[in-house]
Amino acid sequence: MTAAETSAARPPRTPLTKAVHHSGTRAWIVTGLLVVFMMVNFADKAVFGLAADEIRADLGLSATDFGLANSAFFLLFSVAAVAVGLLADRVSPKWLLLTMALLWSVAQVPAALGGGLAVLVGTRIVLGAAEGPAFPVAQQTALSWFPNHRRNLPGALVTLGVTLGVITAAPGLTWVIGRHGWRAALWVVAAAGVLWAAAWLVCGADGGHRDAAADRAGARSAPSGRSGVWAAYRRIFGSRTWIGTTVAYFTSYWVVALMLVWMPSYLRNGLGHSPETAGRLVAVPWALGAVALLAQAALSGWLMRRGVGSRWARGRVGAGLLLLGALCFLAVPFMDGTGLQTALLVAGFGLGGSFATVAITTVAELAPSERRGGALGTMNAVVTTAGLIAPTVVGRMIDSQGGAGYQNAVVVSAALLLLGAVAAFVLIDPARDATPANTA
Repeated sequence: MTAAETSAARPPRTPLTKAVHHSGTRAWIVTGLLVVFMMVNFADKAVFGLAADEIRADLGLSATDFGLANSAFFLLFSVAAVAVGLLADRVSPKWLLLTMALLWSVAQVPAALGGGLAVLVGTRIVLGAAEGPAFPVAQQTALSWFPNHRRNLPGALVTLGVTLGVITAAPGLTWVIGRHGWRAALWVVAAAGVLWAAAWLVCGADGGHRDAAADRAGARSAPSGRSGVWAAYRRIFGSRTWIGTTVAYFTSYWVVALMLVWMPSYLRNGLGHSPETAGRLVAVPWALGAVALLAQAALSGWLMRRGVGSRWARGRVGAGLLLLGALCFLAVPFMDGTGLQTALLVAGFGLGGSFATVAITTVAELAPSERRGGALGTMNAVVTTAGLIAPTVVGRMIDSQGGAGYQNAVVVSAALLLLGAVAAFVLIDPARDATPANTA
């Protein structure tokens, strides 16, 4: 073969291919930082659940009062998720993420300094507004570095940050709470947010990856003007895939909210575990969830590489996770012995709370890149209303029913997960519902 033939056979290294080659390492550095971002995010959330009994005793709160204080976290959570999700389509996600992390740290300070229920509620509202957009914007940033067929792993890793945040924070924060009080734990998570912000300022970046076929189609068919923008969003939000994904993710987030707020208390007051044991056990469902997330990502990726559509690879695999979680919860009331009940409870929380990666990658596939931030942010806003409702509902159940309230809350969660599994199985099919800008 001549030099000319070799040159003709080898694809030319254009500036674009060089950029893609050199961006590989940067993509994983950014993904790693976003994993830590979500670790700090969920450590912020978990600290109140870990200190539930101490906070209630210190401030003289009933279970309903404590549930309301935690529900306050979600008062602006959903609104902020929509607003910042839409903004992320126009403003650099790098600066949005930096601003969020700094606000998290600032929001911890008033309650760390002192004050009662009013300060607690006020700071939780501010923290919720700052954290509401975190997950969709972090996912949007990570996914922007990868093509669709490679997004399962980075999407799972960013979601895994949620799990790692609780796994690493639970034992350490429990120790801080026991030795130095719950307000000291707030200073710890505030410092973690500042340190992450400094690292992100130096190393963070936005990805530039877009699906070439989708962008070409978008250039041809995307409507112009404000009416065109809202027409594109209506098409996404009215699709069966977006509706099914959102319903299923709502039921999964209900489980996540209870795991954060009431699981430590359930382990201590409902199942009789010591505070130290409960602090260790809290990490177990998150660890199981991490395994489930990685297994789901590996299975979905394997299926898609073999030509299986997202209807099965994402929708029905996700439905299976929710179904298994529901079955574990339903079995809890029929089992004797604390050990077996604890094991089923842990499995139900771990499996039932593992739908996030399925939801994010499905909507990212459904929506064109220029509408992805708004689609993800709006889904997150709807889904996280579960966090607004669940802590208060369960708090009232505990006040009115005592220890039985914990178990009944698990049965309610099982029924919701069954509903989510049906929605995911029946409605999710991105190939059928993809917008015109994603179907070239």
